Amino acid sequence: MPRKIIHIDLDAFFCAVEELHNPALRGKPFAVGGRPETRGVVASCSYAARRRGVRSAMPMARALRLCPDLVVVPPRHRAYSEASKKVMALLRLVTPLVEQISIDEAFLDVSDLPEPGETIGRRMQAQIRDGLGLSSSVGVAANKLVAKIANEVGKKASTGAKPPFAITVVPPGEETAFLSPLPAGMLWGVGPKTAARLAELGIHTIGGIARWPEDDLIRRFGEHGRDLSRHARGVDERPVVTEREVKSISQEVTFARDVSDDSALERTLRGLAAKVGRRLRKADLAGKTVKLKIRWTDFTTLTRQVTLATPTDQDDEIAAAALSLLAKVRPPGKTVRLIGVGVSGLGPPLRQLSLWEAGSERSRHLQEAIDALHEKYGQGVIQRGVQSTDK
Repeated sequence: MPRKIIHIDLDAFFCAVEELHNPALRGKPFAVGGRPETRGVVASCSYAARRRGVRSAMPMARALRLCPDLVVVPPRHRAYSEASKKVMALLRLVTPLVEQISIDEAFLDVSDLPEPGETIGRRMQAQIRDGLGLSSSVGVAANKLVAKIANEVGKKASTGAKPPFAITVVPPGEETAFLSPLPAGMLWGVGPKTAARLAELGIHTIGGIARWPEDDLIRRFGEHGRDLSRHARGVDERPVVTEREVKSISQEVTFARDVSDDSALERTLRGLAAKVGRRLRKADLAGKTVKLKIRWTDFTTLTRQVTLATPTDQDDEIAAAALSLLAKVRPPGKTVRLIGVGVSGLGPPLRQLSLWEAGSERSRHLQEAIDALHEKYGQGVIQRGVQSTDK
C-alpha cells in the first residue's frame, strides 16, 4: 500500500505569532527582522507586505523602499520557539511519526491511520487554527518530496492578503503528472547552478528532467544525476525521521558597521564562543573541530577549521582555537563584515579527573554556575575575565 505523508508549513509563522501578540498588526504590511540601519534582513513578512513586493531574506532597506509604510517588528525568538513547541506537540497527538525540519515545518507519516490523508490534514489545520490561532498549509502525497512540493504549489496559488490556509493532495500514481509542468528549480537538489546547466540542455521543467535519459544525467552530474532523474519522476523512499542527529553548533554576527579593530573582533569572537559553548553544554555535547567563518567588506567569505586533541564544550578552548584561526587568515587591520564560530565532530563530553586543568570538574562546575546565572538573568549579567597580555 502507498504511504500517506503530510507536509505541514505554518503560514508566515513569525508574523502570525506577532499578530497574536499585537492584533493591531492584522491586515497591515509589516515585516519581522532587523532594522535597515543595522543591515537587517526580512525574516518573515505579512501577506499584505508580500503584495507590495516584500519577500523573506530581502534586505530590510530594500523592503522599505518597496513599501515605505512597512512596519518593522523586531524578532522575538523565544515566543516563536514556544509557539512552535505547541504546534509540534499537537502534531504528535496525531501520530508519533513526526519529523520537524524547521521551526515552522514538519512531515508526518499517517500511513497507519484509516482516514484519507486529506481528512487528517484538514483536521490538523483546524486544530492549529482554533487551538493556537495559527494558519497552516498542507501537502499530502505518497512521499516526502512530492508532499513538500505539493504544499509549495498550493501556497503559491494563493495571492491574496490573507494566509493561504491551503491543502494540496497528489493521489498515489499521479506524482509524475503533477510534477511534470513545474519549473525545474522547484525540485529538491536543483539550485541555481544545476538549473543553469539544465537550461543549457534545454531542460526547464521537472518533466524535462524526467524525460531526459538517466544515464546521460549520471554522466553529466554524477550520482546527483541519478537522484535528479528519480526525483523528477516522483520517486522518494526516504522515511519520516523522528530524531535527527545534531552535526554542528554555530553562532555568527553581521556587524552594523564594518569592524577593523582587533580588540572588538576578539571580544566578539569570545562572545560567540561562549554562546556556542553554552549550547553544547545544554545539549550535553562536545566537539573536536572548531570552525571560523569570516566575511570581508567585498562579501568574500572564508572558512577555516582546526581539529583539537580532545573534544571540548568549554568557552575558553573554543575561543582560543577561533582566535588562532583568525590570526592566521586575517591581515592586521583588515575590515570585517561578518564573523562566526562553529563546533562540529560532536559527541558526549569527556570528563576530566584533574582538579586544576581547563575542562576539569572544578572548571566545569564554575562554567555550570555561570550558565545558570545567564539562564536566569541574561547573557550580560556576568562575563569571564580575559587576562591582559600588556606588560
